[in-house]
Order: sequence, then structure tokens, then C-alpha cells
Amino acid sequence: MSRTQIEITLGILLVLATGTFMIVYGLNEPRRMVEFEEQHLGRSIEVGAQLFETNCTGCHGPQGEGTPGLCPPLNDKHLFTGRLEEVGWSGTLEDYIVATVSSGRLVSTRPELYPGNGTPAMPAWSDHYGGPLREDQIRYIADFIMNWESTAPERQAAATPSGPVVGTDITKALPAGDATKGEQLATTQGCVACHITTATGPAWLPSGSEPGIGDRAALRITQPDYTGKAETAEQYLFESIVLPDAHLVPNFQPVMPKNYGGTLTDQDMADLIAYLLTLK
Repeated sequence: MSRTQIEITLGILLVLATGTFMIVYGLNEPRRMVEFEEQHLGRSIEVGAQLFETNCTGCHGPQGEGTPGLCPPLNDKHLFTGRLEEVGWSGTLEDYIVATVSSGRLVSTRPELYPGNGTPAMPAWSDHYGGPLREDQIRYIADFIMNWESTAPERQAAATPSGPVVGTDITKALPAGDATKGEQLATTQGCVACHITTATGPAWLPSGSEPGIGDRAALRITQPDYTGKAETAEQYLFESIVLPDAHLVPNFQPVMPKNYGGTLTDQDMADLIAYLLTLK
């Protein structure tokens, strides 16, 4: 075989080898792309979880369970099955989440259930609207929320009271309260999200020279700027729950739900007061 024939043969073999490699590589490309997308989404969800914990849990809860009477749940089947139709959104759910987080909400779409955390009902988070987050960070948060889709439970908007509701008469005689049950109720009702976890509402726990709400309640009614009608610490706590606008603590906005008189029972109120009085 001449030198020329050898070179031609080697060239043909090289072309065939290159073609075979490209075919095999091409056949594996869809699988590699799926793996790449899964890895990218996994990293995005991890970053989104960190951003959600820092910026969103104060209102929407650590697990997206929401704050009853204040902010809606996000880890909720309704978000994934009925929310877009409810608000008339024609795009994707992910884009809806991005748009809502980016620009916030001036008013709540369900004010009777979730009035929001102030004015506006939800602040804008995108730096395009004066918020602190970049567009990619908001996308990460959306990816994290979308990650709940397959496991999101059905959550009731409001629990049905187990008995007659307590109403708004703060002089009403209440049964003996259980502080342990009151603490559990304060958690399930979302109270701790505003009064302990974040500074949305007046702090319940002591800080520096400031006593806890258990001692502060008795002091509050003696202050000259007090505008409510309570005459005892117990009545003040009762009033602050069912008539939150009767007295606004300076530097705080009137964002507390006003429907607790119609959702809590006498025993619920007694338990909550008993718990609050332990926070000295």
C-alpha cells in the first residue's frame, strides 16, 4: 500500500471516528441538558430558600404557612390550583409570583381574610420599584415557592371557632386561662410572627430596660396618652386583641386584624391573656 493510500485510509478512519463521537455525544446531549437544568434549579431553590428566610418569613411564615388574619399562605394547594383563575392572571404561576414579589400590592386581593402588613398591603421587593432585591434574586424566591407545588397542603383560610365567640366587651368575665395553651394559640394564630419573631407589632418580650408585655400591660393604662378603656392589665390585653385600634402604641401602624372578637372563644381569650401575663 502506497503512502498516499495509507494517508487516505487514515483520513477516512479519522472522519468515521469523529462522526461516531459526535453521534454518541449528540445522543447524550438531552440527558446532559436535563441534568444541568436540574442542578441549576437545585442551586436556585437553595438560594431562594435563604432569601425567603431572610425577607419573607416574618409575614408568610417559615414554611410558607402564612399568618392567620394578616398574610396568606404560599405553601398552599390553592396557590397552585386556583390562584391564577381567582385573580384573572393569564400567564404562568411563576411569572405571577415574580410580578407580585417585584411590585408588591397596594391593597390586598382578599382584605376580609388577609389585610396585609400595612400600607401598602405588601411592599415592593424589586430594586426596579425601590426594593432591596435584584431580578435574579426574586427569580430564586419564585423557584423556592414553586418547589412546594407537589406537596402543598390544603389550608383553611380561617379556623371555625370551637364555641361561642368572645366578642368585644372587655369587661366580660372569662374562665380561668391556661398559659401553655395560650402560647400554642399565639403560635397557630400567627401572633408571634409580628410580636416576637419580627418587630411588626409591639414586642412582647422584655428588652433592655423595657419589661415584657405581662408587666407593660398594667403600665400602659396609666400613661397619659392611653386612649383605650381598660382598667386592668387583663382588660388591656383583651382590648388590644379584639379592639386593636382603641389604643395605638406610638411608632406602630394599625395593621393588626380586627376580627379576633369573632374568631376566638372565651376560653381562647382567657388562655391568651394567661400566656401574655407570663411574659414579664
